[in-house]
Amino acid sequence: MIVSQILKSKAVDGVLTLGSDASVSDAAAIMADRRIGTIVISDDGGKTAAGILSERDIVRHLGTRGASCMADRVSALMTAKLVTCAGGDTSDSVLGRMTEGRFRHMPVVEEGQLVGLISIGDVVKARLSELAMERDALEGMVMGH
Repeated sequence: MIVSQILKSKAVDGVLTLGSDASVSDAAAIMADRRIGTIVISDDGGKTAAGILSERDIVRHLGTRGASCMADRVSALMTAKLVTCAGGDTSDSVLGRMTEGRFRHMPVVEEGQLVGLISIGDVVKARLSELAMERDALEGMVMGH
């Protein structure tokens, strides 16, 4: 399966973004309210991604600096060197990059524009669906259907 198919199967279209001047506290509140693990940082209304901020980023800074980091701007904690994928990338290649990089969310970029965000859960769900279809096809061949 390719990334564009995974995006089409998601229940929510678009990407939730936040400006880089927002506070970490605001970002954490949005993540808690929406029950999401990351937020894309964008200063142009979501057209391009300047970075990504995850729960792990916040917890890492809480552990080393304490609650004072919650007043910082998200730009101070976000990952600015993004690893992205494109709609034509395969689920296996994306899963490999996520596993190797030890992150759970990846922005989808086409021609420099942010078009979506996929999680490792989205990719695993798509892969399991593929495996189920393959299993059903093989069972059909064995049974003579």
